Parts: sequence; structure tokens; C-alpha cells
Amino acid sequence: MTLSPSRRALLAGAAGLAGSALLRPAVAVGPTWPAGWPADWPADPGTAACRAPAAATPPETEGPYFKPGTPLKQDLRADGRGGSLPGRPLDLVGRLQGRDCRPLAGAVVELWHADDGGRYDNSGFTFRGHQLTDGQGRFGFRTVVPGLYPGRTRHLHLILAPARGGDGAAPLTTQLYFPDEPRNARDGLYDPALLLRLERQGDGLLGRYDFVVG
Repeated sequence: MTLSPSRRALLAGAAGLAGSALLRPAVAVGPTWPAGWPADWPADPGTAACRAPAAATPPETEGPYFKPGTPLKQDLRADGRGGSLPGRPLDLVGRLQGRDCRPLAGAVVELWHADDGGRYDNSGFTFRGHQLTDGQGRFGFRTVVPGLYPGRTRHLHLILAPARGGDGAAPLTTQLYFPDEPRNARDGLYDPALLLRLERQGDGLLGRYDFVVG
């Protein structure tokens, strides 16, 4: 696969950022969990009983709305004025591990998606950001459930770039899907292996997915 200049720049930058994260003290690696978050949530049932060599998470296209240079940001729904952007709240949590089942610390997890009206922000970084995994390979974002737009079911975009020296794992570009969506069966990109595990959380949702990269 031939990478575009912007794609090469992202992966180079991600590798550098992830690599530098490993040089910092362990307490500085990965997200700081907001009050009330399940910082010690159990592993996703799909990977809790990991047996090496584990099957890698399926890749998917990055789509036409990828934009490099996202900020280090955990709360994607913050509007910058002390409030929240419209949409049903979604907390996305998970782990990143290699095919040897070991957690990948200091990896870059990049997330972007449409707003609740099905629109992507192509001029700024609304609903775009990245995080670093902590020492257990965990990551977390606060965002909203994306809206629908013509031709696609409801989905999230991610790029996962292990730190340099992270067991030789290459970056993974993929998407995540929502269960029980009527459009899933009609979306040519939909893969049931990439379904989020969702549960209700207050007036929103908690989505879990553990990734295997390698």
C-alpha cells in the first residue's frame, strides 16, 4: 500500500510521540481518568482470555475525512467554553495489546468521527484527538455518539500506532461499529468483528473495545 505524504507524516509523528512517551516517568504515560470513570474496568470479554499468538484486529480504510495533526485530547465533546457539544454522551475505553497478548504502553490512539448530525469538521479539530495508552495499554475518550450520513452506518475511525520498540507492531487503521444499527447490513465496509460492546451509563453509553495490533 502506498502512503500519502500526510499519512506518512502522521505515522512518523505518531511513532515519535509514542516513543518519547516511553522516556517519561510511568505516571506521565497515558490518560488521567476523570472522576467517576472506571479506571480499573475489566478487560473486554473478547480479549480477556487472550492466547498468543492472538488474531490481529481487522484493518479498515481511513476514509476521506482523515486530518493529521490532532491535539492530545481526551474530552472530545468539550466545546471550549465550559460546556459540551450536542449529542448523546459516549465514553470509549479499551486496551491495546500485541499478538503476544502483552499490553502496549505509550501507544498513540487517534480518534475521529462525525458529529451528531453526521458532519465532519474538516477545518478544525472538533471530534478529533489522540491519547497515549497507559502502562496497562489502556486508553479512554469522552465523546458523543456520531450521527449518520448517506452511504454509511454509524462508526468511529481510529489509528493505533505502537511506540517505537513496541514488539515490532505496525500502526493499525480501522473503524468501530455500533450494534443493532439498521444500516450495518447494508454497509459494504461493516465488519461484525469490529462491534463495540455497549452498556448504558447515565444518560449516555459506555463503549468498550480491546485491540490486538501486530
